[in-house]
Amino acid sequence: MKQTCKIEIASLKVLGFIGSALTLFTLTGCFGSRNVATGGEVTGVGGVSLTEPNPYGMILIDRGSIAMGPKKEDSIPGVVSDPRGVSVDAFWMDQTEITNSKYKQFVFWVRDSIIRERLADPAFGGNEEFKIDEDKEGNPVTPYINWSKAIPWRNPTEEEQRAIESVYRTNAITGKRELDPTQLNYRYETYNHTEAAKRKNRLDPATRIYNTDLPVPVEIPLISKDTAYYAEDGSIVRETITRPLTGDFDFVNTYIVNVYPDTTCWINDFDNSNNDRYTRMYFSHAGYNNYPVVGVSWEQANAFSNWRTDFLRRSIGKEGVYIEPFRLPTEAEWEYAARAGNSETPYPWEETLPYDERGCFYANFKPMDGDYVRDGHVITSPVGTYAPNDFGLYDMAGNVSEWTSTAYTESIDKITSDVNPEFRYDAAPEDPYRMKRKIVRGGSWKDVARNIRSDLRQWEYQNEQRSYIGFRNVRTQIGFAKGTKKKNK
Repeated sequence: MKQTCKIEIASLKVLGFIGSALTLFTLTGCFGSRNVATGGEVTGVGGVSLTEPNPYGMILIDRGSIAMGPKKEDSIPGVVSDPRGVSVDAFWMDQTEITNSKYKQFVFWVRDSIIRERLADPAFGGNEEFKIDEDKEGNPVTPYINWSKAIPWRNPTEEEQRAIESVYRTNAITGKRELDPTQLNYRYETYNHTEAAKRKNRLDPATRIYNTDLPVPVEIPLISKDTAYYAEDGSIVRETITRPLTGDFDFVNTYIVNVYPDTTCWINDFDNSNNDRYTRMYFSHAGYNNYPVVGVSWEQANAFSNWRTDFLRRSIGKEGVYIEPFRLPTEAEWEYAARAGNSETPYPWEETLPYDERGCFYANFKPMDGDYVRDGHVITSPVGTYAPNDFGLYDMAGNVSEWTSTAYTESIDKITSDVNPEFRYDAAPEDPYRMKRKIVRGGSWKDVARNIRSDLRQWEYQNEQRSYIGFRNVRTQIGFAKGTKKKNK
């Protein structure tokens, strides 16, 4: 499937009052008609908003509900029939898993940002054109990278050549020039809206408790926030700081993540196997560009999501404009989308078998003991190889398992809401390892048929990088959604 990336930016639509006299008119809808009054009555206010473009490569999933989890008892160990009704709001979802090609764009962006920083560094010539330190009116601002200034890949000066070469290294074995993965670190910040919105964390103590029979709290809430920085030796320090609440900045978390996939996962996941070819070529060779990226941790998938959001925001070019962020899907969103809102079937298709009457497979998985080839592939397959589900989504079963944003705990069904359910736990570095489990869904190319079911929950540690786990993004849809969803079953 070949697609050409094109981002169309819709114009801003200005809504406002025109004049002081309003003409009486009638609105009709599902709830009958109502009159809109003329001058002197409350009519509401207008506003300015960005009409967001339809996200490239995404499908709009309409709001709906589903009975999550297995509906029938099963012989699979640990699978208990206890379906739970949940509802999710509308969202956009990537039609396919994130490919090597798309993830490379992220890696190369990080590479280019480092090169531009060094081109502006006096140690490499100090070209001030690669940094912007004032706004259009000439007022000083915190310096940031000038992305409109092209990197001099051809005919660079000696200083520029040193800056460019500084992110590469020579392979000691092959002698070839290659990117130095250890340098490809991405720093970003996120604001924890959920914690900031909790009453117990309000800055004004008088608004933390509404019960006027109780005294106003006098103790200052303690806030935990994640932070990351570079030590003097250049190493990355990650910490979770607990301190008294002082302001909104206490809800800002900082992360520094190395973004390069672990290409050695093909060997480390399979003992005594001849998989070194994938270690050398799966991510770097263009022949695998349209295959799902693997060897990416939950932490790296979140970093990609943040970068993708900023990449779109910069392309829009509007200061202060809010756009819904790209993010990992919640577990509930993922299952609802995978099953196309159908509570009756455990797979993304209506049949109970992973192939049709002609023997054609619906997904890339392990059909028989030791036989990975029967479905046409040994490892992963190019995204979109198999037919999509009723929502138009590809590979929601098999190919690669997919990260969700949801943290795993044995009691998750008992502690989460039934409307947009989510359990988020950002584990601190010092937390026990078992608290760093995140839910993955869909099964992969190495799994047998029963493990690629859409109604089954699996988990993996957030820092693990596997040859069978990838991801896709979602974005919350703003306003009324009218997607392609079929009637719920």
